[in-house]
Amino acid sequence: MGDEVRQERFTRQDRQRFRRKVQDCLEALATMLADDTFAVDEPRVGMEIELNLVKDDLTPSMANMDVLEEIADPDYQTELGRFNIELNVAPKRMADNELIDLEDELRRSLNAADARARRIGSRFVMIGMLPTLEQRNFDARWISPNPRYGLLDEQIFAARGEDMAIELTGARMPGAFDAEVIDIECDTILPEAACTSTQLHLQVAPTEFAAYWNAAQALAGVQVALAANSPFFIGRALWHENRIPVFEQATDTRPLELKNQGVRPRVWFGERWITSIFDLFEENSRYFPALLPECSDEDPRQVLDDGGVPTLAELRMHNGTVYRWNRPVYDTVDGQHHIRLENRVLPAAPSVLDAMADAAFYYGTLRSLAKADRPVWTQMSFDAASENLHAGAHGAFDARLYWPEVGWITPQELVLRRLLPLADAGLADLGVAAQTRDRYLGVIEGRCLAAQSGSVWQRASVAAREEAGQERPTALTGMLGDYLELMHSGEPVHRWPLG
Repeated sequence: MGDEVRQERFTRQDRQRFRRKVQDCLEALATMLADDTFAVDEPRVGMEIELNLVKDDLTPSMANMDVLEEIADPDYQTELGRFNIELNVAPKRMADNELIDLEDELRRSLNAADARARRIGSRFVMIGMLPTLEQRNFDARWISPNPRYGLLDEQIFAARGEDMAIELTGARMPGAFDAEVIDIECDTILPEAACTSTQLHLQVAPTEFAAYWNAAQALAGVQVALAANSPFFIGRALWHENRIPVFEQATDTRPLELKNQGVRPRVWFGERWITSIFDLFEENSRYFPALLPECSDEDPRQVLDDGGVPTLAELRMHNGTVYRWNRPVYDTVDGQHHIRLENRVLPAAPSVLDAMADAAFYYGTLRSLAKADRPVWTQMSFDAASENLHAGAHGAFDARLYWPEVGWITPQELVLRRLLPLADAGLADLGVAAQTRDRYLGVIEGRCLAAQSGSVWQRASVAAREEAGQERPTALTGMLGDYLELMHSGEPVHRWPLG
């Protein structure tokens, strides 16, 4: 959700002061990095899962505030759209079989919250993009009442100076001759709210952060191709993982002229491998003007001189409005400060089991890649990693990804031949029990062998319904009804039947 914002308006002086305060934070961060005083905990899973809300007719339920009041659980919070909420999962140990315990806890929590939501006519859907969303659902009145969201909407459009354009050409549906396209304009950032994700956190020692971030960047295209679950956007079958391009376009502060000049977008993969976490924070401050320039009273350098731990409030606020797919996070807990790597490329999964499998594959493979004697990022260009992300999002299992030593390869071949053994070795190094490794990596293996992700299942289901004579809106609603039943079945998506 991001840090809360108290101000309702920002002046030119606010922006100048905020820029100076961010520089003060950067200087304090540099001192802390040099002193190496950061806490490093044992490896833990940290997750945020964004959820959609639907009514009984499976159209969006604009009732997140009522649902949150009914749930009455601080783990559930608001998100940008009134049809979204977010579940924050407290960090859990990875060792032994604790990931299986987390899976059970997560399922119980979601089932209990869903039962309460049903009392007031809403239901939860874990899905990357809600297929029954329509363009009319992006009206400003559907922005959640949290002041942060309204200010973000206002500031992004003030910077852009014109309506938001979203243009996409899709991957062909099964049996179709032509790809579907979309070319629309929106006057709010609510298309961003259509992009519901699973975000994975990992606390990392600052000295190791560059290796983990570089490894995560190299892995991003594979993650998206395997886990794609967002194939429909306002009725059109477009990319397999529409979250990637829609999020990039829905928060773009650049009019066409600035794009032509090469100004960097706020939803950003990056442009180079890094050697220090400081590179990322410094790039954020150098390249991106503030969207929410709210200043605190803290003097971070004075706090350090006094032996305290600064919150670096301005740096955190600014960092939260630069939407890297793998984002550095500075945080303080119980008087200690730490660094986390936040992985943001995954959609909300079709099932709890799929979500846990995606997480296990990520953490295990990341560990092996980061610890490798010959790092993968020294063997491929940064542009190749960026192209992999978009190729995986567009084509999923039909994509061709580049990987060192094997060249161009399908995601399923790459995973089965190269990455699953790395994931298993990485999880073992993290202390994860063989039973747990087999459970979750078995799901990834099955998904690759069947070549069926959430996106593949959704597209095939809708195509079958349309072939039987249904119009697209009816087919999407019927598919979503089946999806909801299967989501609660406990079966991973590669075992879901069609029709």
